[in-house]
Amino acid sequence: MTELEFLDKSIRRIPDFPKPGILFYDITGVLVEPKAFSYCLDVMEEWCKAIKADAISGIESRGFLFAAPLAERLGLPFILIRKKGKLPGKTYTCKYALEYGTAEIEAHVDDIKKDQRVVVIDDLIATGGTLKASRSIFEQGGAKVVEFLGVVGLPFLKYKEVLEPTPVRTIIEYDSE
Repeated sequence: MTELEFLDKSIRRIPDFPKPGILFYDITGVLVEPKAFSYCLDVMEEWCKAIKADAISGIESRGFLFAAPLAERLGLPFILIRKKGKLPGKTYTCKYALEYGTAEIEAHVDDIKKDQRVVVIDDLIATGGTLKASRSIFEQGGAKVVEFLGVVGLPFLKYKEVLEPTPVRTIIEYDSE
């Protein structure tokens, strides 16, 4: 079995979660399989070395699980993107649309540097809304998101179109609901 096949077997499929008709791809199975988790970090590490990023950012909360160890491996700063109200001090904020309503995310002003090249990581990329909002936060600080990375991608939800012109890479993709 290849590493990619092992990763696929490690991702749990939960039908009708969080609501009927949705097939949820649960990455917690990856976290309990050190071989699968390490494979994800190895792939992202190689990608980031080629990108020549200045910082790694992770989206709350499961994006943190991949972004923080990756930043440590690469010797780069790790910048948190959190839900509004979770960070003390001055923040950049961006509101974005959800299926029903809106949400806001933020990052510390002091963590973002002008002209910084940032890679933003999440566990799963679906519609791209949260990642697009994170790009706006970095732009507020004069930084540039040079790539979005994820473990799982759901391209049938058209996230690449939403995130253009920033490149998006995922380790594994699932093409149907």
